[in-house]
Amino acid sequence: MPENNKRYQERLMNLRKEMKKHGLDGFLIPRTDEFQGEFLAPYAERLSWLTGFTGSAGAAIILQDKAAVLSDSRYSIQLKNQVGSELYHIDNITKISVGQWLSNHAIAGDKIGYDMWLYTSKQLENIKEKAGGIELVPMDINLIDKIWHDQPDKPKSNVTVFPDNIAGQSSLEKREAIAKDIKECGCAACLITLSDSICWLLNIRGGDIDYSPLVLSYALLYADGSLDLFINRDIEILDDEIRIFPIEEITQRIKSIKGKIWVDSSSAPLWFESLDIDILDRQDPCILPKSIKTSAEQDAVREAHIHDGIAMVKFLKWLDESKEPMSELSVEDKLEGFRRENSAYLGASFATIAGFAEHGAIVHYRANEQSNKSIQGDGLLLVDSGGQYRWGTTDITRTIAIGNPTREMQESYTLVLKGHIALANAVFPKGTIGKDIDALARAPLQDAGLDYAHGTGHGVGVYLCVHESSSNFSPRGEGELQEAMLISNEPAYYKEGEYGIRIESIVLVQNSNEGDLCFETVTLAPFDPKLIVMDMLDNKEKRWLSQYSQNVVEKTSPFLSAEEVAWLKKM
Repeated sequence: MPENNKRYQERLMNLRKEMKKHGLDGFLIPRTDEFQGEFLAPYAERLSWLTGFTGSAGAAIILQDKAAVLSDSRYSIQLKNQVGSELYHIDNITKISVGQWLSNHAIAGDKIGYDMWLYTSKQLENIKEKAGGIELVPMDINLIDKIWHDQPDKPKSNVTVFPDNIAGQSSLEKREAIAKDIKECGCAACLITLSDSICWLLNIRGGDIDYSPLVLSYALLYADGSLDLFINRDIEILDDEIRIFPIEEITQRIKSIKGKIWVDSSSAPLWFESLDIDILDRQDPCILPKSIKTSAEQDAVREAHIHDGIAMVKFLKWLDESKEPMSELSVEDKLEGFRRENSAYLGASFATIAGFAEHGAIVHYRANEQSNKSIQGDGLLLVDSGGQYRWGTTDITRTIAIGNPTREMQESYTLVLKGHIALANAVFPKGTIGKDIDALARAPLQDAGLDYAHGTGHGVGVYLCVHESSSNFSPRGEGELQEAMLISNEPAYYKEGEYGIRIESIVLVQNSNEGDLCFETVTLAPFDPKLIVMDMLDNKEKRWLSQYSQNVVEKTSPFLSAEEVAWLKKM
């Protein structure tokens, strides 16, 4: 057994010993934290610590005689590469859920423990529904924490104020608007457990996790507009109506509330629902208003994308002209260097994906010293990256030909580009939902018998999370698109073992001249002309491509050298 796997075998053995001490036949380890975040602070990377799997979605199920790691199709290759098959079964969670796996492998009557801080009631119900005759045992401790002896401390970063002139609304205005909803629905208070909702509501930012400027915290917003913020550090009082408490005091404060409490059971840890309080189950009231950007936020987003576009143009020019040896990691470093030339750049919005050749077909690939591939010869390089600027958050993917692309690569790329343009060009009535727009982006690929196994777009924050749940384009997207929503447009095609293609830009939902809705593409970076088969584009698509290219030149040229502008105009 490889030395690396021996380490994971020892951890698995220690967890099983801990399970026995607590009278458990099994234990569940979801890839999340008590704030239901996408990016985790190091202390919460329990799934990775136990199994080696570093993907952003998944779960482990540990029984005394067998164990499994489940994730979705984005990570099928990564799972095989990172998780020892002699220790864990590997399954696709979209084909076999945690509950179904338990039903197939656990014995009726088995006691399966879970951490109540890491599951919502809806998540647990989904497991119970499929799991059969097992007993799910709630716990207020996590067994991983008992055996992870060098587990990192919980973060306590500085809290900063996000300026009202960029937010477009003060915290007081936001709290008063939501407090009105709390009062109208007959509640005394609303429990807010999502950190990005709290940061948006209070116009604050932090650095508790990588990539997203979050302050890990909980909040109670009352019907009078006052708020209790639960956070384990000293911060200045933001205003007289905001009270600061340690997180440990939240249970006591909740129990002291007389009246109904608004709780979003899809995001609140199950722990809160175990407190025997009177709950109104409704969606987090910050999610929808957070997704609809103020005019000030829209201006800030445009500004952020101009500056990100400058970095991307410099990077793509360097990539096109460079004669020096390149690798996936050196490409990442070079792009980061161009972004850091801007004083307003505050860091990456997620870990850059630079996948060459077959690595580009791994949807959420992340190069490391072992996998780092030299970029040479003929192939496609997929670079998916983003930045956090003091004005906003960016997320962009461009696929670039290295050497001479094959005709198949060019045709596949052009089909993806046609889908990208179809979405960018869409004009649609108010009330349209995400899955209708998703279908537009897939149509050119599906007509050729191709497709991709992820959504076409996700919501994006304003110097906040790069992924927001409020709005999306996907086959399951039921949310209504509204003016001023900020969403990604990223159709793709992946040929496993050979190459990957993804084209991603960010769009703002806007009113069209006819009173319908349309999209404004705010991302500014050229497409690779070596990959475009112009004969496959119709006149409308060619016109959009020409106008987009002209817009990139106009917006970024004032900040580029004459040499860089000359290169850009040739693209």
